[in-house]
Amino acid sequence: MGPHPAVAAIRLAVRRVLNDILDDHGRTPGHPAHEPPPSPLVLAACSGGADSMALASALAFEAPRLGVRAGGVTVDHGLQAGSDLRAAEVASRLRELGLDPVESVAVTVGRDGGPEAAARDARYAALDAATERHGAAAVLLGHTRDDQAETVLLGLARGSGIRSLSGMAAVSGADGRYRRPFLRLDRQTARKACMVQSLPVWDDPHNADPAYTRSRLRHEGLPALEKALGKGVVEALARTAQLSRDDADALDAWAGRAEAGVRDADGRLECAALHDLPPAVRRRVLRRAAIEAGAPAGSLFARHIEEVDRLITGWRGQGAINLPGRVVARRQGGRLVIRQG
Repeated sequence: MGPHPAVAAIRLAVRRVLNDILDDHGRTPGHPAHEPPPSPLVLAACSGGADSMALASALAFEAPRLGVRAGGVTVDHGLQAGSDLRAAEVASRLRELGLDPVESVAVTVGRDGGPEAAARDARYAALDAATERHGAAAVLLGHTRDDQAETVLLGLARGSGIRSLSGMAAVSGADGRYRRPFLRLDRQTARKACMVQSLPVWDDPHNADPAYTRSRLRHEGLPALEKALGKGVVEALARTAQLSRDDADALDAWAGRAEAGVRDADGRLECAALHDLPPAVRRRVLRRAAIEAGAPAGSLFARHIEEVDRLITGWRGQGAINLPGRVVARRQGGRLVIRQG
């Protein structure tokens, strides 16, 4: 008798990603051709919730069968009393699954961008550091199709454009280090996989706290949409994310090719050449230029780029535009100058 369907689905998703990682890291430059490549290390990022515990369990099951080393990392954000004890307990559970190395990392959460964004930034910084420290090939994240739907709706509410609507990528981060096996699986499948395997899970009270935007969306917004529009909203939003990502990738590639043609011999952006570009391509060129000048990508919103764009399309002698990261954009003699001021 095979595993429960939920467990089988979880394991299959992880197995596919591990095979992709093996393909990507099959042989490093300079490795002797007559020797098998070293086994890559893959880490599971685990909060102790159902999604990440199901992920860790599937990784522990599949990795040895594919010749992959498997470890785990849990991040203590320090935002709740006893969070250090919870992190230690999660680390202990990961070791019981057979993962090695396992690490619990404490972080300090700042305030930039609000509590959710600050916690996310601290978490990814810790995961990046753990990846480098252990020489891991990849980190698996337990984001599900439900998380993807929430991310698309949050992007829609911000009015941040098609890239924001594309949600989370299945592969992201430096050198594609972050992998999300569960983006096509719903949250209930992960929870059921934990239940049938008797895996203890921890429900983060922040996930039910209406003070957090994503929590309100999860418990109020999405149920209201499903009541008004019927079931299938989550699946439709996940499809929207993939379609939007394909379009955004194509426009980004177009902007990358177009950028060389809108700069003069000194590398300055020419306003007339920018004006001739399609708006979606031009705004991407402007965004890239702002980020290169030092504007933090996570703080650079559509409204910022629209203001800079008006220096091209609605020039009335207006002054400089202040952007995040103390970057300033101004029009000078038919050129657009973007630099830290």
